[in-house]
Amino acid sequence: MNRSNTAAANATSSGTDDRKSVLHLGFNRGDVILVTGAGSGIGRATALRAAELGLAVAAWDLNGDTVAATAAQINADGGTALALACDVGDAGQVDAAFVRSRELGTIRHLANVAGPPSAVAMEFEAALVLCVGSMRRMVDVWLSGGAPEGASLVNIASVAGNLVGTNSDWYCAAKAGIAGYTRHLAAYRSDEVRSNTVAPGMTDTPRLTGFAASEVGQRTLQRIPLGRMGSPDDIAWAVLFLLSPLAGYINGAFLPVDGGWTVTQ
Repeated sequence: MNRSNTAAANATSSGTDDRKSVLHLGFNRGDVILVTGAGSGIGRATALRAAELGLAVAAWDLNGDTVAATAAQINADGGTALALACDVGDAGQVDAAFVRSRELGTIRHLANVAGPPSAVAMEFEAALVLCVGSMRRMVDVWLSGGAPEGASLVNIASVAGNLVGTNSDWYCAAKAGIAGYTRHLAAYRSDEVRSNTVAPGMTDTPRLTGFAASEVGQRTLQRIPLGRMGSPDDIAWAVLFLLSPLAGYINGAFLPVDGGWTVTQ
């Protein structure tokens, strides 16, 4: 039994439920993770849980106020976080934010979470450039100086466009594109980075406030075998597992995190 398993066993036998004392998923304490969209929802949960695992967090978001609040909570809890307001669709802002983020150290893990909500009306071609292109830009800038040892990334797609169709044409196409881009990385850049996709289902984030109470939301909930929406933490833990050394032989996976919704379609 290795040291981490021994610690977990000892904690279990003593009856403790302190996650911080037993969970690290094999991450090296102090390694840097960059999380986009960290101001709210899935990105925020990923940043907070990553800090609990001992990672230093470069937290990016379009909204400077909300991402500052995420970083402030991490730092107040004894972690390390740097908040940066950044539009991932703007190449200049991305370049500048990477320079600042590297002040924390070598960026070893990337959670590409940021992207517009499906309810936003967007021109089709521009939406694809923004959604898929921004993730490609993040990866290319990150790895441009050489890939760090043990580099891993997760791109957030969706069950929409990959397993089910929705009303928004650009959203479906963009999420399918993100999954396809991740497969390319897994097949052709695995010497640099280990790459996987997480596809959330209906998740209880600010973007879906009130949806579960709507007629459409209720119909959807009835088709989810687990009988509830996902929480941001449900998605965050899946992301962090795939980023972690424990998932070191998982590359190119597409993981739906949807309570079983898509198997009922």
